[in-house]
Amino acid sequence: MNTQNLRTLDALHVWHPCTQMKDHEQLPPIVIERGEGVYLVDTDGKRYIDGISSWWVNNLGHNHPRLNNALIEQSRKIAHHIFANFTNEPATTLAAKLASVTPGGLSRVFFTDNGSSAVEAAMKMSFQYWQQSGFPEKVKFLSLTGAYHGETLGALSVGGCELYRQIYRPILLEGFQAEGPDCYRCAFGKHRESCNAECFSHVERIVSKHHASIAAAIVEPLVQCAAGMRIYPPLYLQKLRALCDHFRIHYVADEIAVGFGRTGKMWASEHAGVYPDILCISKGITGGYMSLAAVVVGEGIYRAFYDDYVTLKAFLHSHSYTGNALATALAVEVLNIFEDESLIEKLRPKIAHMASFRERFESLPCVGEFRQMGMIAAVELVKDRESRESFPWEERRGFQVFKKALEKGALLRPLGDVIYFLPPLVIDTVEMDRLADIAFDSIREVVGG
Repeated sequence: MNTQNLRTLDALHVWHPCTQMKDHEQLPPIVIERGEGVYLVDTDGKRYIDGISSWWVNNLGHNHPRLNNALIEQSRKIAHHIFANFTNEPATTLAAKLASVTPGGLSRVFFTDNGSSAVEAAMKMSFQYWQQSGFPEKVKFLSLTGAYHGETLGALSVGGCELYRQIYRPILLEGFQAEGPDCYRCAFGKHRESCNAECFSHVERIVSKHHASIAAAIVEPLVQCAAGMRIYPPLYLQKLRALCDHFRIHYVADEIAVGFGRTGKMWASEHAGVYPDILCISKGITGGYMSLAAVVVGEGIYRAFYDDYVTLKAFLHSHSYTGNALATALAVEVLNIFEDESLIEKLRPKIAHMASFRERFESLPCVGEFRQMGMIAAVELVKDRESRESFPWEERRGFQVFKKALEKGALLRPLGDVIYFLPPLVIDTVEMDRLADIAFDSIREVVGG
Protein backbone atom coordinates (compact mmCIF):
# COMPACT_ATOMS: atom_id res chain seq x y z
CA MET A 1 0.00 0.00 0.00
CA ASN A 2 1.12 3.54 -0.65
CA THR A 3 1.50 6.19 2.03
CA GLN A 4 -1.94 7.71 1.57
CA ASN A 5 -3.71 4.34 1.75
CA LEU A 6 -1.90 3.53 4.99
CA ARG A 7 -2.82 6.90 6.47
CA THR A 8 -6.45 6.38 5.51
CA LEU A 9 -6.54 3.01 7.25
CA ASP A 10 -4.78 4.51 10.25
CA ALA A 11 -7.34 7.31 10.49
CA LEU A 12 -10.18 4.80 10.34
CA HIS A 13 -8.92 2.28 12.88
CA VAL A 14 -5.88 3.26 14.95
CA TRP A 15 -5.98 5.07 18.30
CA HIS A 16 -2.46 6.39 18.95
CA PRO A 17 -0.93 6.66 22.42
CA CYS A 18 -0.56 9.97 24.25
CA THR A 19 -2.01 11.78 21.25
CA GLN A 20 -4.77 14.29 20.71
CA MET A 21 -6.10 12.53 17.62
CA LYS A 22 -7.54 15.73 16.18
CA ASP A 23 -3.94 16.88 15.60
CA HIS A 24 -3.73 14.31 12.80
CA GLU A 25 -6.04 16.50 10.73
CA GLN A 26 -3.18 19.01 10.43
CA LEU A 27 -0.23 16.65 10.93
CA PRO A 28 -0.99 13.17 9.56
CA PRO A 29 1.07 10.36 11.06
CA ILE A 30 4.37 9.69 9.35
CA VAL A 31 4.46 6.15 7.99
CA ILE A 32 7.79 4.54 8.87
CA GLU A 33 9.08 1.86 6.53
CA ARG A 34 12.46 1.01 8.04
CA GLY A 35 15.21 2.10 10.39
CA GLU A 36 18.94 2.55 9.81
CA GLY A 37 21.14 3.29 12.81
CA VAL A 38 20.01 6.60 14.28
CA TYR A 39 17.60 7.22 11.40
CA LEU A 40 13.95 6.45 10.76
CA VAL A 41 13.00 6.27 7.09
CA ASP A 42 9.41 6.85 5.95
CA THR A 43 7.58 5.32 3.01
CA ASP A 44 8.53 8.31 0.84
CA GLY A 45 12.22 7.81 1.57
CA LYS A 46 12.62 10.80 3.89
CA ARG A 47 15.09 10.26 6.73
CA TYR A 48 14.67 11.53 10.28
CA ILE A 49 17.31 11.50 13.01
CA ASP A 50 15.64 9.73 15.92
CA GLY A 51 16.58 12.31 18.53
CA ILE A 52 14.53 10.65 21.28
CA SER A 53 15.33 6.97 20.58
CA SER A 54 11.65 6.39 19.77
CA TRP A 55 10.42 7.09 23.30
CA TRP A 56 13.77 6.22 24.86
CA VAL A 57 13.94 2.53 23.90
CA ASN A 58 16.19 2.19 20.83
CA ASN A 59 19.40 2.86 22.72
CA LEU A 60 21.50 0.93 20.18
CA GLY A 61 19.79 2.41 17.15
CA HIS A 62 17.54 0.80 14.56
CA ASN A 63 18.16 -2.37 12.58
CA HIS A 64 21.21 -3.36 14.62
CA PRO A 65 22.85 -6.38 12.93
CA ARG A 66 23.72 -8.18 16.15
CA LEU A 67 20.21 -7.76 17.54
CA ASN A 68 18.70 -8.83 14.22
CA ASN A 69 20.78 -11.99 14.35
CA ALA A 70 19.92 -12.72 17.99
CA LEU A 71 16.22 -12.47 17.17
CA ILE A 72 16.52 -14.71 14.11
CA GLU A 73 18.58 -17.34 15.92
CA GLN A 74 16.18 -17.57 18.85
CA SER A 75 13.14 -17.66 16.57
CA ARG A 76 14.51 -20.87 15.08
CA LYS A 77 14.34 -22.50 18.50
CA ILE A 78 11.27 -21.25 20.39
CA ALA A 79 9.49 -17.93 20.66
CA HIS A 80 7.60 -18.38 23.90
CA HIS A 81 6.49 -20.91 26.48
CA ILE A 82 4.87 -20.87 29.89
CA PHE A 83 7.38 -19.61 32.46
CA ALA A 84 5.76 -21.05 35.59
CA ASN A 85 7.75 -24.22 36.43
CA PHE A 86 9.56 -23.94 33.07
CA THR A 87 12.59 -21.93 32.03
CA ASN A 88 14.86 -21.37 29.04
CA GLU A 89 18.45 -20.48 28.31
CA PRO A 90 17.98 -16.81 27.32
CA ALA A 91 15.93 -15.98 30.41
CA THR A 92 18.25 -17.70 32.86
CA THR A 93 21.32 -16.22 31.16
CA LEU A 94 19.77 -12.76 31.28
CA ALA A 95 18.87 -13.08 34.96
CA ALA A 96 22.44 -14.06 35.79
CA LYS A 97 23.85 -11.20 33.73
CA LEU A 98 21.51 -8.66 35.32
CA ALA A 99 22.48 -9.90 38.77
CA SER A 100 26.11 -9.32 37.85
CA VAL A 101 25.70 -5.80 36.43
CA THR A 102 22.94 -4.22 38.53
CA PRO A 103 24.12 -2.15 41.49
CA GLY A 104 24.17 -3.02 45.15
CA GLY A 105 24.28 -6.80 45.15
CA LEU A 106 20.78 -7.33 43.77
CA SER A 107 20.50 -10.98 42.82
CA ARG A 108 16.92 -12.01 42.01
CA VAL A 109 15.13 -11.08 38.79
CA PHE A 110 11.38 -11.10 38.21
CA PHE A 111 10.43 -10.57 34.56
CA THR A 112 7.43 -8.52 33.46
CA ASP A 113 6.20 -7.09 30.16
CA ASN A 114 6.82 -3.33 30.27
CA GLY A 115 7.81 -0.48 32.53
CA SER A 116 4.39 0.09 34.07
CA SER A 117 4.03 -3.58 34.90
CA ALA A 118 7.48 -3.58 36.50
CA VAL A 119 6.43 -0.73 38.78
CA GLU A 120 3.18 -2.55 39.62
CA ALA A 121 5.13 -5.69 40.51
CA ALA A 122 7.59 -3.71 42.63
CA MET A 123 4.75 -2.09 44.56
CA LYS A 124 3.09 -5.43 45.19
CA MET A 125 6.38 -7.02 46.24
CA SER A 126 7.06 -4.27 48.76
CA PHE A 127 3.53 -4.36 50.16
CA GLN A 128 3.45 -8.16 50.46
CA TYR A 129 6.94 -8.26 51.97
CA TRP A 130 5.87 -6.09 54.89
CA GLN A 131 2.57 -7.96 55.28
CA GLN A 132 4.37 -11.23 55.85
CA SER A 133 7.34 -9.79 57.71
CA GLY A 134 5.55 -8.46 60.77
CA PHE A 135 4.76 -4.91 59.61
CA PRO A 136 1.16 -5.08 58.31
CA GLU A 137 0.66 -1.34 58.84
CA LYS A 138 3.03 -0.52 55.96
CA VAL A 139 0.50 -0.14 53.19
CA LYS A 140 1.25 3.19 51.48
CA PHE A 141 3.82 4.53 49.02
CA LEU A 142 5.77 7.75 48.93
CA SER A 143 6.47 9.39 45.57
CA LEU A 144 7.37 12.80 44.17
CA THR A 145 5.53 15.47 42.27
CA GLY A 146 6.77 15.53 38.69
CA ALA A 147 7.38 11.78 38.76
CA TYR A 148 6.39 9.42 35.98
CA HIS A 149 6.25 5.70 36.68
CA GLY A 150 3.80 4.47 34.06
CA GLU A 151 0.12 4.64 33.26
CA THR A 152 -1.50 1.59 34.80
CA LEU A 153 -3.52 2.50 37.89
CA GLY A 154 -0.92 1.49 40.46
CA ALA A 155 1.85 3.24 38.54
CA LEU A 156 -0.30 6.34 38.10
CA SER A 157 -0.96 6.35 41.83
CA VAL A 158 2.74 7.00 42.48
CA GLY A 159 3.08 9.31 39.49
CA GLY A 160 3.30 13.05 39.86
CA CYS A 161 2.57 14.39 36.37
CA GLU A 162 -0.94 15.78 36.63
CA LEU A 163 -1.40 15.74 32.87
CA TYR A 164 -1.55 11.95 32.98
CA ARG A 165 -3.27 11.31 36.30
CA GLN A 166 -5.71 14.14 37.03
CA ILE A 167 -8.77 12.56 35.39
CA TYR A 168 -8.15 9.25 37.15
CA ARG A 169 -7.72 10.61 40.69
CA PRO A 170 -10.98 9.09 42.02
CA ILE A 171 -9.76 5.54 41.28
CA LEU A 172 -6.09 5.86 42.30
CA LEU A 173 -4.48 4.44 45.44
CA GLU A 174 -4.02 6.83 48.32
CA GLY A 175 -0.44 7.54 49.28
CA PHE A 176 1.98 10.31 50.13
CA GLN A 177 3.49 12.68 47.62
CA ALA A 178 6.34 15.04 48.41
CA GLU A 179 7.26 18.05 46.33
CA GLY A 180 9.88 16.85 43.88
CA PRO A 181 13.14 18.60 42.95
CA ASP A 182 12.95 21.33 40.33
CA CYS A 183 16.45 22.75 40.16
CA TYR A 184 15.72 25.25 37.41
CA ARG A 185 13.03 26.89 39.54
CA CYS A 186 14.51 26.07 42.94
CA ALA A 187 12.34 27.37 45.76
CA PHE A 188 15.46 27.64 47.93
CA GLY A 189 17.38 29.75 45.42
CA LYS A 190 20.14 27.14 45.11
CA HIS A 191 21.98 25.54 42.18
CA ARG A 192 22.11 21.81 41.51
CA GLU A 193 25.90 21.84 41.22
CA SER A 194 26.49 23.28 44.70
CA CYS A 195 23.37 22.80 46.82
CA ASN A 196 22.84 20.60 49.83
CA ALA A 197 19.65 19.12 48.35
CA GLU A 198 17.60 21.41 50.59
CA CYS A 199 14.47 20.38 48.71
CA PHE A 200 14.77 16.92 50.26
CA SER A 201 13.22 18.46 53.37
CA HIS A 202 9.81 17.89 51.76
CA VAL A 203 10.42 14.14 51.84
CA GLU A 204 11.86 14.23 55.36
CA ARG A 205 8.80 16.05 56.66
CA ILE A 206 6.39 13.42 55.36
CA VAL A 207 8.48 10.41 56.31
CA SER A 208 9.14 11.60 59.86
CA LYS A 209 5.39 11.85 60.41
CA HIS A 210 4.10 8.84 58.47
CA HIS A 211 6.99 6.35 58.28
CA ALA A 212 5.11 3.63 60.12
CA SER A 213 2.61 3.33 57.28
CA ILE A 214 5.05 3.73 54.35
CA ALA A 215 6.08 0.53 52.57
CA ALA A 216 8.32 2.10 49.93
CA ALA A 217 9.56 5.33 48.41
CA ILE A 218 9.87 5.33 44.62
CA VAL A 219 11.91 7.77 42.54
CA GLU A 220 13.47 8.17 39.11
CA PRO A 221 17.16 8.50 39.98
CA LEU A 222 18.66 11.88 38.97
CA VAL A 223 16.28 12.69 36.09
CA GLN A 224 12.52 13.15 36.25
CA CYS A 225 12.04 12.49 32.58
CA ALA A 226 8.38 13.14 31.74
CA ALA A 227 8.40 16.26 33.94
CA GLY A 228 10.69 17.89 31.39
CA MET A 229 14.00 16.13 32.01
CA ARG A 230 14.36 17.70 35.45
CA ILE A 231 17.87 16.89 36.59
CA TYR A 232 18.75 16.90 40.29
CA PRO A 233 21.94 16.18 42.29
CA PRO A 234 23.11 12.73 43.49
CA LEU A 235 23.07 13.96 47.10
CA TYR A 236 19.27 13.76 46.96
CA LEU A 237 19.50 9.98 46.47
CA GLN A 238 22.07 9.63 49.23
CA LYS A 239 19.72 11.37 51.64
CA LEU A 240 16.83 9.19 50.48
CA ARG A 241 18.82 5.99 51.01
CA ALA A 242 19.76 7.05 54.55
CA LEU A 243 16.19 8.02 55.39
CA CYS A 244 14.77 4.73 54.09
CA ASP A 245 17.35 2.78 56.09
CA HIS A 246 16.56 4.70 59.26
CA PHE A 247 12.81 4.22 59.05
CA ARG A 248 12.74 0.72 57.54
CA ILE A 249 11.27 1.73 54.16
CA HIS A 250 12.03 0.15 50.79
CA TYR A 251 13.82 2.39 48.32
CA VAL A 252 12.53 1.63 44.81
CA ALA A 253 14.62 3.00 41.93
CA ASP A 254 12.71 3.36 38.67
CA GLU A 255 15.57 3.21 36.15
CA ILE A 256 13.25 2.31 33.30
CA ALA A 257 14.24 5.43 31.35
CA VAL A 258 17.62 6.31 32.88
CA GLY A 259 19.23 2.87 32.96
CA PHE A 260 21.37 1.18 30.30
CA GLY A 261 23.91 3.97 29.88
CA ARG A 262 21.62 6.97 29.49
CA THR A 263 23.30 9.00 32.24
CA GLY A 264 26.85 8.05 31.27
CA LYS A 265 26.97 5.11 33.65
CA MET A 266 25.16 1.82 33.28
CA TRP A 267 22.75 2.84 36.06
CA ALA A 268 21.91 6.34 37.25
CA SER A 269 22.18 5.14 40.86
CA GLU A 270 25.92 4.69 40.36
CA HIS A 271 26.40 8.47 40.32
CA ALA A 272 25.20 8.62 43.92
CA GLY A 273 27.00 5.51 45.14
CA VAL A 274 23.86 4.28 46.90
CA TYR A 275 21.62 1.51 45.70
CA PRO A 276 17.97 0.52 45.86
CA ASP A 277 16.20 -2.35 47.53
CA ILE A 278 14.11 -2.81 44.40
CA LEU A 279 15.19 -1.85 40.89
CA CYS A 280 12.77 -1.48 37.96
CA ILE A 281 14.21 -1.65 34.43
CA SER A 282 12.78 -1.75 30.91
CA LYS A 283 12.91 0.41 27.73
CA GLY A 284 16.51 -0.06 26.52
CA ILE A 285 16.70 -3.61 27.88
CA THR A 286 16.04 -5.15 24.44
CA GLY A 287 17.36 -2.23 22.39
CA GLY A 288 13.80 -1.33 21.43
CA TYR A 289 13.12 -4.62 19.65
CA MET A 290 10.55 -6.19 21.97
CA SER A 291 8.67 -5.36 25.14
CA LEU A 292 10.41 -6.63 28.27
CA ALA A 293 10.94 -5.40 31.82
CA ALA A 294 12.36 -6.70 35.05
CA VAL A 295 12.23 -6.10 38.78
CA VAL A 296 15.53 -6.88 40.48
CA VAL A 297 15.76 -7.38 44.26
CA GLY A 298 18.18 -8.69 46.86
CA GLU A 299 18.09 -11.98 48.73
CA GLY A 300 16.39 -10.44 51.75
CA ILE A 301 13.22 -9.56 49.89
CA TYR A 302 13.28 -12.77 47.86
CA ARG A 303 13.56 -14.97 50.96
CA ALA A 304 10.47 -13.42 52.53
CA PHE A 305 8.45 -15.12 49.76
CA TYR A 306 10.23 -18.49 49.92
CA ASP A 307 7.93 -21.07 51.51
CA ASP A 308 5.33 -23.71 50.66
CA TYR A 309 1.81 -23.20 49.43
CA VAL A 310 0.38 -23.74 52.91
CA THR A 311 1.59 -20.29 53.98
CA LEU A 312 0.73 -18.65 50.63
CA LYS A 313 3.85 -16.50 50.85
CA ALA A 314 4.57 -16.97 47.16
CA PHE A 315 4.44 -13.91 44.91
CA LEU A 316 1.27 -14.77 43.01
CA HIS A 317 1.80 -12.29 40.23
CA SER A 318 2.12 -13.26 36.59
CA HIS A 319 2.14 -12.03 33.01
CA SER A 320 1.48 -14.24 30.00
CA TYR A 321 4.74 -13.19 28.36
CA THR A 322 6.95 -13.47 31.44
CA GLY A 323 10.40 -14.79 30.52
CA ASN A 324 9.64 -14.60 26.79
CA ALA A 325 12.50 -16.34 25.00
CA LEU A 326 12.70 -13.92 22.07
CA ALA A 327 12.78 -10.82 24.27
CA THR A 328 15.26 -12.23 26.77
CA ALA A 329 17.56 -13.42 23.97
CA LEU A 330 17.61 -9.84 22.66
CA ALA A 331 18.32 -8.49 26.15
CA VAL A 332 21.24 -10.88 26.57
CA GLU A 333 22.71 -9.60 23.31
CA VAL A 334 22.19 -5.98 24.41
CA LEU A 335 24.31 -6.65 27.50
CA ASN A 336 26.87 -8.47 25.36
CA ILE A 337 27.13 -5.44 23.08
CA PHE A 338 27.64 -3.10 26.04
CA GLU A 339 30.47 -5.33 27.24
CA ASP A 340 32.08 -6.29 23.92
CA GLU A 341 32.06 -2.78 22.52
CA SER A 342 32.87 -0.93 25.80
CA LEU A 343 29.89 1.32 25.17
CA ILE A 344 29.96 3.14 28.50
CA GLU A 345 33.57 4.21 27.98
CA LYS A 346 32.81 5.31 24.43
CA LEU A 347 30.10 7.65 25.68
CA ARG A 348 32.52 10.02 27.41
CA PRO A 349 33.56 12.06 24.34
CA LYS A 350 29.95 12.11 23.13
CA ILE A 351 28.77 13.44 26.49
CA ALA A 352 31.42 16.15 26.33
CA HIS A 353 30.38 17.00 22.78
CA MET A 354 26.73 17.32 23.84
CA ALA A 355 27.79 19.62 26.66
CA SER A 356 29.35 21.95 24.08
CA PHE A 357 25.82 22.77 22.82
CA ARG A 358 25.00 24.69 26.01
CA GLU A 359 26.45 28.07 25.04
CA ARG A 360 24.79 28.05 21.64
CA PHE A 361 21.29 27.22 22.90
CA GLU A 362 21.50 29.56 25.90
CA SER A 363 22.37 32.40 23.52
CA LEU A 364 18.72 32.33 22.45
CA PRO A 365 16.61 34.67 24.63
CA CYS A 366 13.75 32.14 24.67
CA VAL A 367 15.93 29.44 26.27
CA GLY A 368 15.84 29.46 30.04
CA GLU A 369 18.25 26.61 30.59
CA PHE A 370 20.22 23.93 28.79
CA ARG A 371 20.67 21.03 31.22
CA GLN A 372 22.40 17.71 30.77
CA MET A 373 23.02 14.40 32.47
CA GLY A 374 25.13 12.03 30.40
CA MET A 375 23.44 11.42 27.05
CA ILE A 376 20.29 13.25 28.14
CA ALA A 377 20.00 16.97 27.46
CA ALA A 378 17.08 19.38 27.58
CA VAL A 379 16.38 22.89 26.32
CA GLU A 380 13.66 24.65 28.32
CA LEU A 381 11.79 27.34 26.39
CA VAL A 382 10.49 30.27 28.42
CA LYS A 383 8.51 33.42 27.75
CA ASP A 384 10.75 35.46 30.03
CA ARG A 385 14.24 34.33 30.97
CA GLU A 386 14.54 36.69 33.92
CA SER A 387 11.34 35.56 35.67
CA ARG A 388 11.53 32.04 34.21
CA GLU A 389 7.90 32.41 33.19
CA SER A 390 6.66 29.67 30.88
CA PHE A 391 4.75 30.22 27.68
CA PRO A 392 0.98 29.75 27.98
CA TRP A 393 0.10 26.10 27.50
CA GLU A 394 -2.34 26.81 24.68
CA GLU A 395 0.41 28.35 22.53
CA ARG A 396 2.05 24.92 22.26
CA ARG A 397 5.45 26.32 21.37
CA GLY A 398 7.14 22.97 21.89
CA PHE A 399 4.71 21.26 19.53
CA GLN A 400 5.39 23.87 16.87
CA VAL A 401 9.14 23.25 17.23
CA PHE A 402 8.44 19.52 16.90
CA LYS A 403 6.62 20.08 13.60
CA LYS A 404 9.34 22.34 12.26
CA ALA A 405 12.04 19.81 13.19
CA LEU A 406 10.13 17.07 11.36
CA GLU A 407 10.19 19.19 8.22
CA LYS A 408 13.96 19.48 8.61
CA GLY A 409 14.49 15.77 9.25
CA ALA A 410 14.58 15.17 13.00
CA LEU A 411 12.28 13.56 15.55
CA LEU A 412 12.27 15.81 18.63
CA ARG A 413 8.94 15.13 20.35
CA PRO A 414 8.80 17.68 23.19
CA LEU A 415 7.70 17.53 26.80
CA GLY A 416 5.52 20.63 26.88
CA ASP A 417 7.95 23.43 26.07
CA VAL A 418 11.02 21.37 26.84
CA ILE A 419 12.89 20.20 23.74
CA TYR A 420 15.15 17.34 24.68
CA PHE A 421 17.86 15.14 23.20
CA LEU A 422 17.91 11.46 24.10
CA PRO A 423 19.42 9.90 20.97
CA PRO A 424 20.61 6.32 20.47
CA LEU A 425 23.90 5.81 22.28
CA VAL A 426 25.52 4.83 18.98
CA ILE A 427 25.06 8.31 17.50
CA ASP A 428 28.29 9.89 16.29
CA THR A 429 29.34 13.53 16.70
CA VAL A 430 28.49 14.46 13.10
CA GLU A 431 24.93 13.20 13.64
CA MET A 432 24.81 14.97 17.00
CA ASP A 433 25.76 18.24 15.33
CA ARG A 434 23.07 17.83 12.70
CA LEU A 435 20.48 17.08 15.38
CA ALA A 436 21.54 20.17 17.33
CA ASP A 437 21.49 22.31 14.19
CA ILE A 438 17.93 21.24 13.39
CA ALA A 439 16.78 21.86 16.96
CA PHE A 440 18.47 25.27 17.12
CA ASP A 441 17.11 26.44 13.78
CA SER A 442 13.61 25.13 14.57
CA ILE A 443 13.53 26.92 17.93
CA ARG A 444 14.78 30.16 16.40
CA GLU A 445 12.25 30.04 13.54
CA VAL A 446 9.28 29.18 15.76
CA VAL A 447 9.96 31.07 18.98
CA GLY A 448 12.44 33.72 17.86
CA GLY A 449 15.97 34.71 18.69
